Amino acid sequence: HRRFDYRPKTDPYCQARYTFCPTGSAIPVMKEEDVIEVYRLQAPVWEFKYGDLLGHLKIMHDAVGFKSSLTGKNYTMEWYELFQLGNCTFPHLRPDMDAPFWCNQGAACFYEGIDGAHWKANGTLVLVTTISGTMFNEMAQWVKYDNETGIYYETWTVQASPDKKSTVWFDSYECSKFILRTYQKLADLGAVFKKIQTNYTSIILFSGEPIYLGNETSIFGPQGNKTLAAAIRDFYSPFKPHHGVREFFVDLLKIIDRVILNHQFYLFYNLEYWFLPMKSPYLKIIYEEVPLPVGSKASFGV
Repeated sequence: HRRFDYRPKTDPYCQARYTFCPTGSAIPVMKEEDVIEVYRLQAPVWEFKYGDLLGHLKIMHDAVGFKSSLTGKNYTMEWYELFQLGNCTFPHLRPDMDAPFWCNQGAACFYEGIDGAHWKANGTLVLVTTISGTMFNEMAQWVKYDNETGIYYETWTVQASPDKKSTVWFDSYECSKFILRTYQKLADLGAVFKKIQTNYTSIILFSGEPIYLGNETSIFGPQGNKTLAAAIRDFYSPFKPHHGVREFFVDLLKIIDRVILNHQFYLFYNLEYWFLPMKSPYLKIIYEEVPLPVGSKASFGV
């Protein structure tokens, strides 16, 4: 996943149904001698509105919690879409524009408090490690960097087959990947994680080797490829970037239908378009173990 120099301003056309990070605050500077507990938080996506419907599909949202032993205060940190998931997965086809228009950004959100009831009810709230105030402050600097340079949300993982060792053509970039990067950063700073099982959701597309098509200008610009431009618009036309989760899943079924009938998928990744020659089993939602990290030897002075 490519890093960018800065985060572009959001276009007023992109409207979110729910405000991104409404109670967000700056990450506090902790006292060096503080001892901070780190919690793994996980719950079914959108369960506030739909009960645990998506819990049965194991579509989970991940976050990380912190508790300062000096102040007793709790904090939650997570990473998610600025304009809801549909906007990150499907573009808008605007009548006044040739190119599909993407309202796609993801970012970290940090706020005081851990909603224990929410995470415990259908999910997980478990202590994974303990860190010093110094380590927390170093992590905070890294979060700022990560947030300013990793700006686009990517729903799909694309790989060659369901086989564990299969080639990964494109990696997703969503809430759980941020949590995994955060854990890895803490491990590199010297955090030692407990030995517990940790599982994460991936939405995987299966494809032969992807074919590079070009960027927005080369396809949709004045010198662009009109046939290809029409094919991409046609592919995205049934999928509206809905705000509602029900419509999102109706569209997911439409995608599966199209992809399986036509063996094709157009992917927009790091501002470039790719053609995916799709193959069986086409799409899978998996919930699989990714172990907690082990730090680099250097961090233990070995």
